[in-house]
Amino acid sequence: MKVLRPFLLIAGFILIVGLACSVNMGDEPTQAPPVQEEPVQPVQEEEPAEPEPTDAPAEPEPTDVPEPTEEPTEAVSEFFTEEFDSDPQWNYFLTSGDEEKIDVKFDDSLMIFNLDALSIYAYYIYEAFEYRDVRIDLRAENRGMNNNNISLVCRMSDEEGWYEFSTEGGGLWYLYAAVPGNDGKIRYNTIDSGGVKALKQGKEVNEFTMICNGTDITLGVNGVEIKKVKENKYALRDGFVGFNISSLNVTPIVVEVDWFQVSEP
Repeated sequence: MKVLRPFLLIAGFILIVGLACSVNMGDEPTQAPPVQEEPVQPVQEEEPAEPEPTDAPAEPEPTDVPEPTEEPTEAVSEFFTEEFDSDPQWNYFLTSGDEEKIDVKFDDSLMIFNLDALSIYAYYIYEAFEYRDVRIDLRAENRGMNNNNISLVCRMSDEEGWYEFSTEGGGLWYLYAAVPGNDGKIRYNTIDSGGVKALKQGKEVNEFTMICNGTDITLGVNGVEIKKVKENKYALRDGFVGFNISSLNVTPIVVEVDWFQVSEP
């Protein structure tokens, strides 16, 4: 037992020293072993998902495109009654007289002629149709001096002239073939003439009638037939219709035309 005592002392000393070296006295903190971080994988951004295709909007069904409408045009008539609510824009001209001495206006459904000089022959002609066989009537009132002419015209053409039934305010009537001469001026050739008892003289209202039918020309005043003339000397054919207001040897001449009618004979 004596032999082992020194050996035990040395071993204990070595043990104590070893423990002292391994014990942390708290003076310096011991460093924890470094932690190895896991490598961070880069996050890959996801590409935005493409939207699923949707049905294309339905195309609208074609609709009929309305065709542009034409401006309404005023219909012209072969047979009619013109009451002069406004100017119908017919052909107006003189064969004699001073244009500055005549005034024509439309008022209160009347076409009013005011002639302030002698020998004025004013015509108003409907040229939308040409007629061979036709009846024309006119209603007019005399508001001025009594000595005037109110006339009806049929078969008017530039080449051949026209027929004209003319009544004077004093009670005479004439049937003319108004034909252009070689100089271009109108010559009034008397076919027939006479007196008319049916005419109301003075400031009165009268109605006048002329029927051109074949070679027969029938004349009337206020519903009374005054003459039927068979005419084949001038033998005028198709042409326009209209009327005439004239002054003779006195003034002023004032005539109010109420209506003008075109009808079948």
